Amino acid sequence: MDAIVANREGAPEGTYRELLKLSGPNVLSRLGVMAMGLTDAIVVGHFSAVELGYHALGWAPTVTVLVAGIGLLLGVQVMTARHIGAGQPEKTGAVLRRGLLYALLIGLASTAGLVLLGPVVLRNMGLEPGLAAGATAALIVFSLSLTPYLLADSMWFWLEAQGRPQVPMAAMWAANAINLALALWLVPGTSPFPVQGAVAAAWVTLVARLCLLTMLAWWVWRWPRAHQVGVFRRSPPDRAEAREQRRIGYASGVSFAIEAGAFSGMNFVAAQLGVMVVAAWAVVLNVAAAVFMVPLGIAAATGVLVSRAVGAGDVALVRRCFAMGLQLALAALLILTLLVFFDRELVVKAYSSDPAVLAMTGGALLLACLFFMADGAQVVGSYALRARGDIWWPTGMHFISYVLIMIPLAWWLAIGRGLGLDGIIWAVIVASLISGAALVARFYWLGDRMKQVDG
Repeated sequence: MDAIVANREGAPEGTYRELLKLSGPNVLSRLGVMAMGLTDAIVVGHFSAVELGYHALGWAPTVTVLVAGIGLLLGVQVMTARHIGAGQPEKTGAVLRRGLLYALLIGLASTAGLVLLGPVVLRNMGLEPGLAAGATAALIVFSLSLTPYLLADSMWFWLEAQGRPQVPMAAMWAANAINLALALWLVPGTSPFPVQGAVAAAWVTLVARLCLLTMLAWWVWRWPRAHQVGVFRRSPPDRAEAREQRRIGYASGVSFAIEAGAFSGMNFVAAQLGVMVVAAWAVVLNVAAAVFMVPLGIAAATGVLVSRAVGAGDVALVRRCFAMGLQLALAALLILTLLVFFDRELVVKAYSSDPAVLAMTGGALLLACLFFMADGAQVVGSYALRARGDIWWPTGMHFISYVLIMIPLAWWLAIGRGLGLDGIIWAVIVASLISGAALVARFYWLGDRMKQVDG
C-alpha cells in the first residue's frame, strides 16, 4: 500500500478499554434481540410443542429475509465510522438519511414477497399434514414487522458508529419488556383476542418492533448531535458516497442471507424427520444463537473501530483493533461454552417440558458446544474484513461453507446416514471451522492493504 498520512482526529485509541466500552452495550443489545426470539420460543414451547414447530418454520423464512435486509444496511455503520475516523462527522447525517430510505424500500419489498410467495413455498415442501398450514399463518404476521425493524436498525447502526451503543441497548430491552408481557397474555389464548400459540407470538413481535422504532426515532430527534451533523437537513447528492454505501450493503446482504438462509434451511432438513425433531432443533438453534450474540456484539464493535482506523489511514491500528476483537470474542466464548456444557440440562428445560423434546435435545446441545468458538471467529473476521474494504471475501466463504458444504452434509448425515439431529449439528461444526479459519487467515494475508484506500 502506498504511504498514507494518518489522521488522528476521530481515530480509535486501540485499547481494550475502548473496545469493551463499545462491546458491552453492543453485546447486551444483541442479547436483547435474541431474548425477544427466545421469549417467544419459550412461551410458545411451554404452551405446545406442536405450536413451537409452527413458530420455528414460520420464523425461518422471515428471519432469513430480515437478516439479509440488515446486511444491506450495514453500510450505514461502516460509512459513519469511517467518516468519524477521517475527521468528517458532518457527512454522517446523509449516511443515516440514505439508510432510512433503503430500509423503507427493502422492508416493504420483503414483506410483499413473503406474503405472496411464503405460503406457496411452505405448501410445496413435503411437510407433515398441518405443519405447513400452521407455519403459514405465523409467517404472514411475522412478515408485517420487517419494515419497522429495518428502519429501527438503520438508526441502531448509526448510533453505534457514533459511539452511542447504550441507546439502542436500552431501547431493545424496553421493547423486550413489552414483548414478554404481551406474549404471556396472548400466547395461551386466554386474552379477549382470537389468537394463540405461534400466531399470537408473531403479533407480539410486530408490536414490540414498532415500539423499538418509536423509541429510537424519538431519541435521534432529541439528540443535538443528530441536528449538528445534518440528519434533518438536505445536503447535495453524493453519488460516489451513496454507491459505496450500497456496495458495502450488497455484499453484506448477500453474505447475511446466505448464512441465515442456510441455517433456516436446516429447519427443513429437520422437518423431514418429524415435528419433534423440528422442535428439538429449534431449541438447539436458539441456544446457539443466544451464545452467538456475544461474539456478534464484539464483532460489531470491532468493525466500528477497524472502520475508524481505516478512515484515519492507520494500517497498524487496523490490525490491532482486529486482534483485540478476536481475542476478546474467543475468551468470552470459552467461558460461555463451559457454562452451556455443564448446565445443558437446565438450559433445555427452560425451553420445553415435553419429555420427547428433552430427551432429544440434551445430547444435541452438548455436541453443539463444539462449534461456538469457530462461529465466533468467523463473525469477527467477516465484520473486520468488510470494515477494511474486503467486502466480497466473507460472502464467498459463507457460500462455500454454509451452502456448498453444510446443507448437503447435513442432509447426508441426518437422513442418508440416519444420524438425525446429531447429523445436522455435525454439519454445522464442519462448516463453522472452515469459515472461521478462512476468514481469519484472509485478514492477515491482506497485510497492509486496505482496498477502499488502494482503489
